[in-house]
Amino acid sequence: MVVCVLHPRFELLCALGNGAAEGAEETRRELMAGAAALAPEPGRSQLVGEVSPAAEAFGVTAGMRVGEALARCPELRLVPPDPDGVRSAWNEALDRIEGIGAACESDGAGIAYFEAGGLVRIHGGRLDGVLAALRRAIGRAARLGCAPSRFSSYAAATSARVRRSAAAGVAVAGRGTVTIPKGAVRAFLAPLPVALLRSRPELDWLPDVIERLGIRTLGELGALPAPAVAERFGHPGLLALDLAQGRDTPIEPRRPPEPVTERIELPEAASGPQLERAMELLVARVLARRERRGRALRSLALSARFVEGGTWRTRMTLRRPSADPARIRTSLVTRLSELPAPAESLGLEVEAFGPPAHDQGLLVAEPPAVRRRRMAEAVEQARQAAGPEAALRVLEVDPDSRLPERRAVLTPFPLRKGDS
Repeated sequence: MVVCVLHPRFELLCALGNGAAEGAEETRRELMAGAAALAPEPGRSQLVGEVSPAAEAFGVTAGMRVGEALARCPELRLVPPDPDGVRSAWNEALDRIEGIGAACESDGAGIAYFEAGGLVRIHGGRLDGVLAALRRAIGRAARLGCAPSRFSSYAAATSARVRRSAAAGVAVAGRGTVTIPKGAVRAFLAPLPVALLRSRPELDWLPDVIERLGIRTLGELGALPAPAVAERFGHPGLLALDLAQGRDTPIEPRRPPEPVTERIELPEAASGPQLERAMELLVARVLARRERRGRALRSLALSARFVEGGTWRTRMTLRRPSADPARIRTSLVTRLSELPAPAESLGLEVEAFGPPAHDQGLLVAEPPAVRRRRMAEAVEQARQAAGPEAALRVLEVDPDSRLPERRAVLTPFPLRKGDS
């Protein structure tokens, strides 16, 4: 069985300062009292993010343009987004889930999946024991869904409510928890809207097209013949058909995180050379961390906390893994121009490491003169450490000879023009 952990409006709760599960109930009451929505991230499209239930009552939805949202609800409160806080809070939540022994998959903040089969024996021998341990770890704010596949467990989690009467074939285990037996998956999914397919990023566009064809529910989609769906929609259509019929791809747990993060406080109104100097210090501190273990850096995240509140975060993937501070600094400095407001601190986090750091790739990309100079320096260092015969080169003498030992000889590697 697959368990889905769903935190509704997680990013909005974090932006309001109560992303932790323990304090989410009070924040929910505040959201119920007024209309609120996440403001667009600085420098991004002018679209609102997650919205409160009161805003939904006015017809405001996530992804709606700010002008349209304010026209529908003039009292709408736009909350500055906090992507850095969201990432930290969700990583803490995933750590708590993994604390019960689960191997989580999570593609975004507020939703996680894990297989419960391997945890049953260590939690009393029953699935209810796993769900009870999970509830103690994450608190009461999350909705839990348990079903044979990932998509069906997500559908079960979206159907979980504080008070819910048991439907045919649906077992309700406690507050905010819905369990779907294996034989009842298709019957449970059948009346649900095809809009649930948007939970898969690769199918985000498909529900609109399907609805225009008159297909409204997953049951109607699951009843279509596979050849016709494949001819019309290709591989995405076949994936949607599998999801509607209760089948799904296996879970891919996340890799154990290796947090390497540095943050530096900025003086008031820091800009220009001050920001570049702060970036230089951040890069030097990250490269000096013991956790790096000599590896190159592949993916980095630059974050900032604004003076007036809120945070900003951008991710950069190097075209080639590197541990060269000058190259990394040059790549990151260009992102500083994207800062939309004065920052009180800058942070740098390593999201992915590359192979052990080395410069062998540069020997191919550099000009011949530079390459010869670098090779000569390496040969000199090798000879100083291991003697004059530490570095030799292969010189062809008689490549057509029938005797292999006559075809080439070893000679000293030339360091300068005229050496032999």
